[in-house]
Amino acid sequence: MALNIGIVGLPNAGKSTIFNALTACSVPAENFPFCTIDPSTGIVPVPDPRLDKLTSLYKPEKTTPTTVEFVDIAGLVKNASQGEGLGNKFLSHIREVDAIAHVVRCFEDPNVVHVHGKIDPKEDIEVINTELALTDLDAVTKRLDKEEKLAKTNPKEAAKKVELLKKLKAHLEKGGAIRLLPLTEEEKNILQEFCLLTAKPMLYVANIAEESEENPKVEAVKKIAAEEKSEAVALCGKLESEISQLKGDEKLEFLKAMGLNEPGLNRLIRAGYHLLHLITYFTAGPKEVRAWTITRGTKTPQAAGVIHTDFERGFIRAEVFSYNDLIALGSEASVKAAGKYRSEGKEYVVKDGDVMLFRFNV
Repeated sequence: MALNIGIVGLPNAGKSTIFNALTACSVPAENFPFCTIDPSTGIVPVPDPRLDKLTSLYKPEKTTPTTVEFVDIAGLVKNASQGEGLGNKFLSHIREVDAIAHVVRCFEDPNVVHVHGKIDPKEDIEVINTELALTDLDAVTKRLDKEEKLAKTNPKEAAKKVELLKKLKAHLEKGGAIRLLPLTEEEKNILQEFCLLTAKPMLYVANIAEESEENPKVEAVKKIAAEEKSEAVALCGKLESEISQLKGDEKLEFLKAMGLNEPGLNRLIRAGYHLLHLITYFTAGPKEVRAWTITRGTKTPQAAGVIHTDFERGFIRAEVFSYNDLIALGSEASVKAAGKYRSEGKEYVVKDGDVMLFRFNV
């Protein structure tokens, strides 16, 4: 399934630096506002050591990880919702992504200007969130006016939308994000039609100096994320950019010297994956070992459809075993011998780490 995360933040927060490190692309990262105008995109593999283990066991011709697409969106400023700093154009780019990674500056550097003249993560977060809320308020107000007119001729169809839009408008007028508003399942289904910015899941990325993530600025970011039941990751964009240029043993040695087990970007990618309630299942054989992305709670036919629509349309059954059982027992043959290899039908809910073979007929 396609998955993309938009990287946003104030100018000079370090968005493009982090994007460059994530994707190893050469995107401008300069010390002036609006360096990034048109969004850049990069496909990034989701780090998963299970894929390496499966590859060592099956020795396939190729190995294919699951991926996330990151979109580097230009820096937003106060009053972007009114067009300040080309804001309307940039806000429209955010509308197209599945989730938002908000890079928050938590580092001091006199050589890198801050648009507000001071480093205040809480204030910076409020600026971005306010602009997103104001944009949504404008969209909701216009849509409500349209639906109220439609309700006069088709009340049954428009009534539920009008009721929901009034609830959304009242919440946005208080500065609230739609993702924090309790809604019924029916309301959530209607909400998808509106493509609102503040309804998107938010991941906060505290961009720190090299020395430590243990500082009050980072704690302020984590506190806001916790209050929103969101995700927060602290990393040093400058350091991650250096790590991304290294390969193989050189990278491992550098990480070890820095006292790190893995690049901070791995945590960022996994946090984005978790934020969207995604899990991974695997297909494994001599030709290919591959990871597949699905939403938690997906049943077998729909999981099969991620590979090909024919798999879902002609689904018969799925042969399933657990990655953990495979590692514990050492081989697929041993899994079968232990009775851990099973057949599942249409109602089986796929679990993270399932290794699957689909049987279908079309």
